[in-house]
Amino acid sequence: MQCPRCLPQAGTGWSRIRGPVLRRREIMPLLLPASSAPGVVSSSVLRRVLPTPGRQAFPLRSFAHYQGGPQESAPQLSSTRPGQMALRNVASSDAIQKHRKSLADWFSHQPNEERQFGPSFSLDTVHVDPVIRESSLEETLKPSPDMTTLNQLQSCCSRTIGLQNLFDVDGCGQQVKNVVLYGTVGTGKSTLIKKMVVDWCHGRLPRFELVLPFSCEDLSQSKVPISLRRLITKKYLHLKDVVPLLGSTNLQVLIILNGLERLNLDFCLARTELCCDPNEPLPPSAIVVNLLRKYLLPEASIIVTTRPSAVHRIPSKYVSRYAEICGFSDTNLQKLYFQMRLSQPGCDSSGSSGSHTGSTSAERDNLVEMLSRNLERHNQIAAACFLPSYCWLVCTTLHFLYFTKSVPPQQTLTGIYTSFLRLNFSGEVLDSTDPTNISMMKYVAKTVGKLAHEGVMSRQTCFSEEDLRKCLEVEMRTESELNLLNVFRSDVFRFFLTPCVQPGKEHTFVFTIPAMQEYLAALYVVLGEKKTLAQRVGKEISEVIGKVSEDVTLVLSIVSKVLPLRILPVLFSLLKIFPRFFQRLSGKDRDTIARTVAVEMFKEEDYFNDDVLDQINSSILGVEGPLCHPDVVLDDEVFELFPIFMGGLLSRRNRALLEQLGCSIKNLAAFEIANAMKKTVIRNSRKWLPPSELMDYFVFLHEFQNELFTAEAIHSLKAINLSSVKMTPLKCSILASVMGTTSHEVEELNLASCHLDLNSLRTLFPVLLRCQKLHLQLNSLGPEACKEIRDLLLHEKCVVSDLRLSDNPVTKQGAKYLAEAIAGNRSLTHLSLLHTSLGNQGVEVITQHLAQNQHLKQLNVGYNSVTDEAALELVEVAKRHPTLKEVHLYFSNISEEGKRALHALRRDRDGVQVLVFLTVGTDVSDYWALILSVVQKNLPIWDRERVQQHLSLLLQDLECSRQQTGNPWKKAKFLRVESKVKKMLLQIQQGTL
Repeated sequence: MQCPRCLPQAGTGWSRIRGPVLRRREIMPLLLPASSAPGVVSSSVLRRVLPTPGRQAFPLRSFAHYQGGPQESAPQLSSTRPGQMALRNVASSDAIQKHRKSLADWFSHQPNEERQFGPSFSLDTVHVDPVIRESSLEETLKPSPDMTTLNQLQSCCSRTIGLQNLFDVDGCGQQVKNVVLYGTVGTGKSTLIKKMVVDWCHGRLPRFELVLPFSCEDLSQSKVPISLRRLITKKYLHLKDVVPLLGSTNLQVLIILNGLERLNLDFCLARTELCCDPNEPLPPSAIVVNLLRKYLLPEASIIVTTRPSAVHRIPSKYVSRYAEICGFSDTNLQKLYFQMRLSQPGCDSSGSSGSHTGSTSAERDNLVEMLSRNLERHNQIAAACFLPSYCWLVCTTLHFLYFTKSVPPQQTLTGIYTSFLRLNFSGEVLDSTDPTNISMMKYVAKTVGKLAHEGVMSRQTCFSEEDLRKCLEVEMRTESELNLLNVFRSDVFRFFLTPCVQPGKEHTFVFTIPAMQEYLAALYVVLGEKKTLAQRVGKEISEVIGKVSEDVTLVLSIVSKVLPLRILPVLFSLLKIFPRFFQRLSGKDRDTIARTVAVEMFKEEDYFNDDVLDQINSSILGVEGPLCHPDVVLDDEVFELFPIFMGGLLSRRNRALLEQLGCSIKNLAAFEIANAMKKTVIRNSRKWLPPSELMDYFVFLHEFQNELFTAEAIHSLKAINLSSVKMTPLKCSILASVMGTTSHEVEELNLASCHLDLNSLRTLFPVLLRCQKLHLQLNSLGPEACKEIRDLLLHEKCVVSDLRLSDNPVTKQGAKYLAEAIAGNRSLTHLSLLHTSLGNQGVEVITQHLAQNQHLKQLNVGYNSVTDEAALELVEVAKRHPTLKEVHLYFSNISEEGKRALHALRRDRDGVQVLVFLTVGTDVSDYWALILSVVQKNLPIWDRERVQQHLSLLLQDLECSRQQTGNPWKKAKFLRVESKVKKMLLQIQQGTL
């Protein structure tokens, strides 16, 4: 018995009978729309053929192969007759070279989503081949496998085949002519086709002398019969001299049919006639059928790409080899991809300039290393990156989080996810054979979106088979609906849901990327799919009334799907009495959306979590430090991206992208939703919010991309506390963008302990100008940053009155810039330079410029290793200052003689309070509580041994002063303060404070 591949194919038999007729072979071109000029790139073709993130667009000038790299040698020429040589001359003629250049130029085009992320996402980067596994028709027809991702990955590692070897002889020694390359959405089918074409353009595919890509999407739009020859000459004028010579043998031609699921092919002879004449007009689908039958151009090699659900449309007798794209089933491929993608020159961190321009190679390597470690220890991330498209999403998100300088300022997280889905699903219908032609993304929003939303509402991330059935099979009433579900399961299911790899949950499913659950839940709500029964009926009826007026039959057919027949008489009575009742009812879902956004945005149980940008970062790069034990029960899931995505989906740019996905949100609907949620959002924002939640609020406003809405929301914020929020370059850009919608003054901006640096100050400069109280303590603001602060304080629009720079490495170099600012500033009244490493030289520079200042009221230079001479000189100048009231010098290296001299100056001064110690002669200082609170607040970052020494000296001062006074009330006050100091000292020694 012979295997099917060894049996004579129908095309071969017919070619023997009709041999004399087969005089010529013709080219199957890459189609352009009829309106396009020859050689002009079509945007619709670019969507299908050009690289997209979902299809893993990689540059092809250098690339890494997983297996079976370029192993093929140049084909042997079996004949050198003059006719054969003439054909070889044709193959190397100017026409073919022009064709190579035309295709190379065409495929070098990049979508905007690729170009906007800088050089690391250009075509000059390195390509990583996904795993390709040799398969069979029987495997494609199996039901969706119910097994863990780990088993799926292991099964993909067997029977692998290289892209260069797809046309090698099969296991029976037969020459392979027709190859079907299939894979689910996101595995990179179109990218492999792009790679193959560009390889040929650059001479890296010597097996074939002519490669002809063909877009099935464009072909499906053509309904007028056309001959193959006319098709070629119409689209590629430079091949018109080659077409008459294609009927000869031995010219190796490769025809590529990309996206076969867009065509409805019929191989029945009664409906698709045989034709071998390239001059005979035929429907495009008939041309494809005859090519696959090997009846038209029988010597040509053909590669077909398609989704799994459409593989069976080609009878197996016309297929020589089935090959499945398995993505990056090897973790090493994922690591290689990330290393190549993120380590390209030009991946610069935001705002870098001068000597710090660009992120260093070490910083980029550290980012790749963190991601690599997380892939090894967090199998769910590796399972997600099984699809190359998700590798693109991970890299794009990291680029957004870290390389803000090269990302457009209007880019948002919601925009990244929307673009990601558009590049994977734009123009895609779930099933081209279904008369409804429902868009794939619309189907996902209605089904998977419902599952995602129910999970968010119930704080659930793992879903059982029963959960999936409830959401995916909720509308299974007809054969058509069941067919759509089957197509979804085979083609799209693995793109969004994957088996959980967490121990004990192997038979449950999770979303491939956690944030995708929140995005789809937000899409489900914003599209108005979450409606009550009355709202659904009202929407259906109002739409029917607007289109067909009083067509009772159509109304009846729609309403009968959701309401019992006995209710219909009452319904029609209401319709006659209140003609606009249902229109108002259907519009209430916009109020529901607005309330959902507002409630979720300010949900109190989500307080005190990391802000959403840090959450996304940790989900990709992992958490540094020891991991939780598998038996440890984690806290409830946090879904803080959900309301942010809802706001982002309402932005104009994202609505335009959703329109291309078949998910329409009208301008009026977005306007009404924004108005409905405005009052609630603004009212809740006036309440106290923890810093991380306030940062989330700024992210929400940035994602919303509505300047008028943002201006109203921000105008009510008088005090902004973002202390302890790690202000990355992206967060600084978001804060500057949001605050830039208004010009009102801010009473207080707290950016203490926010990891600020020079670049952060430059980004936030317009915001800082408008802040009266500015907290910048506990950051990394060195001398260069002090230069920026000097420019800030000397700016004519500066309103800063209280500036706190405590615990920053200012040093004496930075003190020079601050001294210049003190001399020329007209708004500053309070300046804190506590613990800024000024030393005597830094304090002396400030003292020299202090006399030129006319507005400062308080100056804190404590804990700066100041000695007697510098301290006395400062206080002498302070005595003559017209407005200075307080000078803080505690925790300085001042001797007992110096303290007595300072005490004498204080008794002798005109209103200057000098805070050096806790005593004032024979009384306790009024500022003892302030000094101790400063000590306690700064203990985590101060040198504890030095603090203990200072506290011991303060304790000696208290005991000495207590012994000198005879007043019992004063003695009691001394004892009280002494007990506080002793308690603090003991806690420091024991390590409990």
